[in-house]
This record gives sequence, C-alpha cells and structure tokens, in this order.
Amino acid sequence: METTPPIPRAVLVGIQTPDVDDVAHEASLEELGRLVKTLGYEVVGSVSQKREGTGAASLLGAGKLEELAALTGGTGVITSMATPPMTKARKRFDATAEAPGPAKPEPDASDRPEFVIVDHELSPSQIRNLERATGAQVLDRTGVIVEIFHRHANTREAKLQVEMARLKYVAPRLRESAHGGGRQQGPGAGESNLALDRRKIRDRLAELKAQLEAVQRDSDQRRSARRDQLRVALVGYTNAGKSSLMRALTGSEVLVQDKLFATLDTTVRTLQSETRPRVLVSDTVGFIKQLPHDLVASFRSTLSEALEASLLLFVVDASDPTYEAQLDVSRSVLREIGADTVPSRLVLNKMDRVDATRRAALLEKHPDAIMLSAHAPDDVSALRGSIIAFFEAEMVDDVLVLPYARQKLIGEIYESARVLSEEHDETGRVLKVRALPGAMARLRRMLA
Repeated sequence: METTPPIPRAVLVGIQTPDVDDVAHEASLEELGRLVKTLGYEVVGSVSQKREGTGAASLLGAGKLEELAALTGGTGVITSMATPPMTKARKRFDATAEAPGPAKPEPDASDRPEFVIVDHELSPSQIRNLERATGAQVLDRTGVIVEIFHRHANTREAKLQVEMARLKYVAPRLRESAHGGGRQQGPGAGESNLALDRRKIRDRLAELKAQLEAVQRDSDQRRSARRDQLRVALVGYTNAGKSSLMRALTGSEVLVQDKLFATLDTTVRTLQSETRPRVLVSDTVGFIKQLPHDLVASFRSTLSEALEASLLLFVVDASDPTYEAQLDVSRSVLREIGADTVPSRLVLNKMDRVDATRRAALLEKHPDAIMLSAHAPDDVSALRGSIIAFFEAEMVDDVLVLPYARQKLIGEIYESARVLSEEHDETGRVLKVRALPGAMARLRRMLA
C-alpha cells in the first residue's frame, strides 16, 4: 500500500520597513503564503518584525530570532558551525541522566516546520545564519519564485530560460559541504569542490545559452510571420485573471487555476468569433513584486509577445486592495523590456467581487478603464468590441488588383485584410480592402 509523502511545513518571516504600511505588509506576507502554497508546502505560522532595514546578519532581532527558533526547534543562536540536531532518543537519555524518574514527553519533531520562508531577498550569509539559528532550511522570496518557475515550465524555451535563472540564483549561494572541502584528484586537480561546482555551473550556463539562442531563432521566425497581424497581449500581475479572460475571449482551453504563476508559457489564440483579418490574443507570464532580475532577463523573449503586440491589455484584479502597487509592478517590468511605448488599455477584472461604493471610486479614479468580470459574457463581448474598434481606427482602405494569373494569392489577401467588396474586370479581381498600414504595404509589394 502506497503512502502519501508528508506535506512540507513552512513558517513565514517578514520585515516591515518604515516605508511599508500595515496593509501592504500584510498583503505581501499573504502573497508569500500563496507562493508557498503553489510550491506545495503548508504554512503553519509566521513571524513578523518592524525594523529599519533587512541588512542585519540574522535579519531578525535576538528576541524574534528566539521566537522563530522555538517554532522550528532550533537554538536561536548563530553558531560558527551548524549544530547537529539532537535525536529524541538522545534527549530522553540526557533527561534521565540529569533527573532520574519517568522522562517527560518531548514535543513531536514531525510537527515542526522544516522550512523558513523569508519575504525578502537574502544574502548567502543571512541564509546560513538563519539556518544555524533555526535548524530549518531557509528559502528567500526569490528562491521560492525561481523554484515555482522551475516546476511549472512546460515548453522547451521556458525550461531553458528557467534553468538559466535557477543556476544564476544558486551559483553565489554554493558553499563547501561539511566533508567536501578537499581538493580534487585527477582532471581539475587543485580545484576545491566549491570551485569545481561553480565551474560546472558556468559551463552549463554557456551550453544553455547556446541552446536557447537556437530555440529563440525559431520563435523569432514564427513571430516575424505574424508581425502584420492584429495582436493583443494580456499582461499583468500573476493571478489577475488573464487566463480566464483569455479563455473567454478565444474559447480556448487554456489552463485556469487559482494559483500564482499557473501560466509560464505564452499562449497565442484567435479572437472568437473570428474576424477578418484575424485578431491574435496572447496570454503572457504574470508579474510579481521583487520578480528576480534574472527571470525578467531570461523571459525577455517570452515577454516580447508584449513588445511586438499592437495593443496591451493591463489586466488588474480590481478586488485586491493593493491593485495599484501590482499595476506599478507590471508597468515597471514592461518598461524594463521596452514595451512601455505600446498602446495599452487598463482592464479592471473581477468586478463581480467589488461592491457599488468601490466600483464608483474605481470609475472616478480610472474613467477610461474597461470594467468587467471574465465570467460575465456581456462584459467579455463589450471588451471584444473595444478591441475590434481599436484596430478599426488604425486601419486604412485601399483598392488592390489581383491579376487572373496570380489567383493563388487570394487567400493571403483574405488572411491579411478585410475585403469590403470584390469585382471583376479584364485585368483580374478588383478588391476594396481594409487593413493595418503595414499589412497593406506588404500586400501592395506582393502584387507589384
């Protein structure tokens, strides 16, 4: 009979600096909890402290460090070397030797969290210090995000990108093992195990970079083939409802989960009901605050769907009290890749969770925003109309003459433009068409 492996247990740690108010601090810890849940861990507690910054060697003050250690079974003291955990049998033996008589029952160590998850990026020394004081494995926010990306990547491109980001995160945090600090024998003699591991990472990164460049050349060719098409990119904070909106707009069976980073790979589908020319809708990876820079850099090609789109829809969870900060994060990431010049519209999603008072306040603050629920067909239909109207305003009309000898190009014309009327004369088909300027220029060159 198979037994289900126990769910890893974790305690969260947050530092509230003077520039962060109570609402933002609580929201950040709650978001970290959802990240940890996405990772498959159970959150069993949290420790929070107000401090001037996050640069202290142990991150926490002495009192809070002892409070955290009490939860994990650690000493609460930063020792020069990690203290080996004492077995329950040894504890019972020592207690009996000190005070003869029945041994007092010890708390079950299996109830203690094995992980400490910190809502900030930590230096390697801070991680080591916290591990020595708590006896638990320590992960920072960046490590959690990198691990989630590693588990959720599906396409070859995303897997290569995530592995590169993961290795860049791991490399500076490598350390000698307790009995692995000697020198290598044979090839590479003279290198410590740590230096050898770091060299292996450098070699692997070079290999991954070459593989990724080859994959991206193919992706660039596919994107180039779509460059004159009407393209909408859904962008925004993770779990804002982009995938639900994608499904509603395109009728596609894209993954929809109430998890952070359920979508890592860009999905491109056709707007339904289909128009001529077609409108392509892409669902991109979600953003999050403190998104590791290496992940942003490695996902630059994935995010280029946003860079090359004709229209960006910034999807925001209007029911979230911190939505403005989330919107700032999304805009900041897109600014980093140069997509801030692409025309955009703000979409306030999940309005079915917003009361009348908050709706009025949102409308006053964002009068040009599109307010909707991805689960309301009328709302989705109105958004679809707005998308089509945007492209209609950009289109130009022209007359194309397709010679009878080149009738095989008729499919290309219908694919790239909307045919308003069609007549025949002695030269061929005379087509009045409407298309984006770039597509129209390409059709003219094709028929020249």
